[in-house]
Formats: sequence, C-alpha cells, structure tokens
Amino acid sequence: MELKQQVEQYMDGIREIDQKAIEDATAYNASLLKIPMSLGRMEEIAIQLAGITGNIKNEMKKKCVIIMSADNGITAKGVSSAPKEVTVSMTECFTKYVTGVGVFSRASQSDLFVYDIGIDGDIHDPKVINKKIKRGTADFSQGAAMTYEEALQAILVGIEAVKDAVDQGYQVIGTGEMGIGNTSSSTAVICALTGTPLNRAVGRGAGLTDEAYQNKVDLLETAIRINQPDKNDPIDVLAKVGGLDIAGLVGVYLGAAYYRVPVVIDGYISSVAAYVAFLLNNKTKQYMIESHVTEEIGYQIIKMEMDLKPLMVLQLKLSV
Repeated sequence: MELKQQVEQYMDGIREIDQKAIEDATAYNASLLKIPMSLGRMEEIAIQLAGITGNIKNEMKKKCVIIMSADNGITAKGVSSAPKEVTVSMTECFTKYVTGVGVFSRASQSDLFVYDIGIDGDIHDPKVINKKIKRGTADFSQGAAMTYEEALQAILVGIEAVKDAVDQGYQVIGTGEMGIGNTSSSTAVICALTGTPLNRAVGRGAGLTDEAYQNKVDLLETAIRINQPDKNDPIDVLAKVGGLDIAGLVGVYLGAAYYRVPVVIDGYISSVAAYVAFLLNNKTKQYMIESHVTEEIGYQIIKMEMDLKPLMVLQLKLSV
C-alpha cells in the first residue's frame, strides 16, 4: 500500500468523540453539590475525557510524553543562536530526565519516549528510539526540505508511536520535540498555510540579534517564494518548508485521535503540528488538550485559527 493511502486510512478512521458519554458526564457534573460549571476548564476537560474514553469518571494514571527529535537544514543559514549539535546533546539528555520536559515529566510521573526521526548526527543512547528517516532536512531556502514521501513516513512514525504507547497501557500522551532551527520551520509552515505575513509571525527564538532576526525573515520569505507550498495540501507544506519533527508530531495527533486517547499540546512547534493535524482532519481537535500559552508570537495565529483555550500562562521561552 502506498504511504499516502496508509495515512489516509488512519485519517478516515478517526471518529467523533462519544456524544452520549459527554451528555452523561455533563449531567453527572450538574448533579454535584456546586455551582454548574464552576470548575471552568477543569470541568470542561473532565467532560471531554468522558467523550474520548466513553467513561464518566477517568483516572489517567499511566502517562507518557512522545518527543520527536530532528535537525533542520535551514540552521546552516544562521536562523538560530544555537548550533545544530545541540540537537544531539539535548536528545541524549532527555532520557536522563535532566531537561525541562524531563523534570516536569518526573514530577507528574510521566514516562518519556524519545525518537530520533531525523537527527543529523549519531545517537549512542539505546533509550532513544531510532526511526531516522534522513539526517536532517535540506535547507529549504534553496529547495524543498524533504520529499512528499518522507513527510508521509514521518507522519506514520508518529502514528505508530501512539500505537506502541497505547499497547503498553498509556492513557494520556504529551507531545514534545527537539531540533535546532525548528521555530523557523514551524513559522514557515504557519505562514504558508494561513497567508500571514512573515513579519507578523517570526519570533526571535532563543535571543537572536536584530541582524540575525531580519536574516531569518528574509530566508523564510525566500523559502515560501521558491517552494510555492500548496496551502490546500498541508502535507505538501510540511514537505517543502517543514521539519521531520513537526511531521512526526502531526502523526502523534492523528494517532491519538485514531486510537482514542487524549493528547496534550505543548509549546509552539507542538501547536503547529496540532494545527496541521487539525487541517487534515478537524475531528483531531476533540482529542487535544491545550496546556499553556507560549511566548512565540506565531502561536497567537494558531490560537486564533483553532480557537484554543490554554489552561496556563507560564511565560515559557524554550523555542530555538
């Protein structure tokens, strides 16, 4: 079976969440000794979880975060203040639980599954799952980041990652990524899909100078102009100006909806992947839970396009 047919089969298999369970959970909440909907978003999420699982009461005891790591060829053009070698070192640190996501995961008793989906380097940690499609994407300011087939492969890696997690009994999935330069890829994807001018979406990542910031804007404008991504085909956009980590996370969101497990959106790059998955099948949003507002300015575009309601404002600035 062709890769596109495989992905389409998964998309076609996504069902609406259970409306009867939602009605039952809503009625149950209304029967409790409190003001109706006085718990706000917490109550909304409890009802959403009922729709996902089919159960009115849910205890999400077994949790994991799926992290997709990959390099971005555009990094060679100076779009990030960090060198690409940081992708390797950070990925190896994930399995030791010493990074931000590691500390949060340990505190919340969540396991980490770290995937090498396209790092331009060798990982020697056996705890990193090797699903490398290629050694980083190409410099998309000179041509497509990857082929259409490679984007489909990456999406399937994400879907299969969810299946593996569900098979192991995990009940809720968080999302994460690592890839120096991936804010550039993410912003190019968002601008190509929405038509937003780049100067309204490009952020400074991890502290770019004014000169480096303008270089980033110019490079992304060039990339969209020469690649002509088709906004009506989100996978074409991913292939031309996206990243393997983003595409892998698109698969995680599709997989979560297909296998009917809640999935938590985290950060800018994860939000971009959520938006692409939403465009591919808008029922995926029913399975998504928005965690926090990210400081990256492009996030506001996604928030508006998807009508997201993040739970927290933590002012995190982890994008590079």
